[in-house]
Amino acid sequence: MNTHVFTVLGAQGFVGQALSQWLRARGHEVHTPARQLPPAELSASLRGHVVYCIGLTADFRSRPWDTVDAHVGVLRHLLAEGRFASLTYLSSTRVYLGGDAGHEDAPLTVRPEAPDQLYNLSKLMGESLCHAAHRPEKPVRVVRLSNVVGGDLTSDNFIYALLREALATGAIQLNSSLDSAKDYIALADVTRMLECIASHGQARCYNLASGQQTRHGEIVQAIAALTGARISVTPDAPRMDFPAIDIRRLREEFGFAPQPPLDGLAALLPATPTPATPGAAISPL
Repeated sequence: MNTHVFTVLGAQGFVGQALSQWLRARGHEVHTPARQLPPAELSASLRGHVVYCIGLTADFRSRPWDTVDAHVGVLRHLLAEGRFASLTYLSSTRVYLGGDAGHEDAPLTVRPEAPDQLYNLSKLMGESLCHAAHRPEKPVRVVRLSNVVGGDLTSDNFIYALLREALATGAIQLNSSLDSAKDYIALADVTRMLECIASHGQARCYNLASGQQTRHGEIVQAIAALTGARISVTPDAPRMDFPAIDIRRLREEFGFAPQPPLDGLAALLPATPTPATPGAAISPL
């Protein structure tokens, strides 16, 4: 295996921390400069293949200025001033919300007046800057990352929030319908594929996802089987659907074969989890 030099930005975050650990375990040299450095110093600290994991997720609605700064402002300085072998920007499959297709070249739909779309718009602005900065000798890539499962139970991920609620209270209240569905991907697949994409990816944009929709009903049933939690669904809970995420580009270039994303749930439980109760009820409140 060839070893490389990587710089992971946002290495204190969920994905960035896991990626840094994975790369070091693989024998790569990994630099993790502090996000709080002034832009000029942060730009000067870049080495080798840069993976931009800086971002806001669950709290973007209450921190709009920080969201734009994380997804666009810091990136702008690095692309303009930084020296690197390549840069890989982590965007999100959330940008497909409201669209008809989930492949990398699909037209996207945005509604600037919708509060929830600040996240999408800022990620897309970051993507646009990456495309503008790309040069053959200094490639800049975009990775649209799906919902990640695995690693740390303290993550703000939707599944983790449900699992924490089940462990803490013995019950889950679901505010979206059981038929709602999203694409989820195992953290181990994310770190493995980010290494490949950042070091020698040939395309400009990749979907990093499992390529399969997981319904909320499947998720809560899996959590109930592990914890014995009771499950309730809010009356008239809305159904939320994203387009199926197309991962043919990853399959064709890297032979990517994702693992089932819910397989790692049991590993997140404490050493002595609540005994499971077969056939946990699902009933509207």
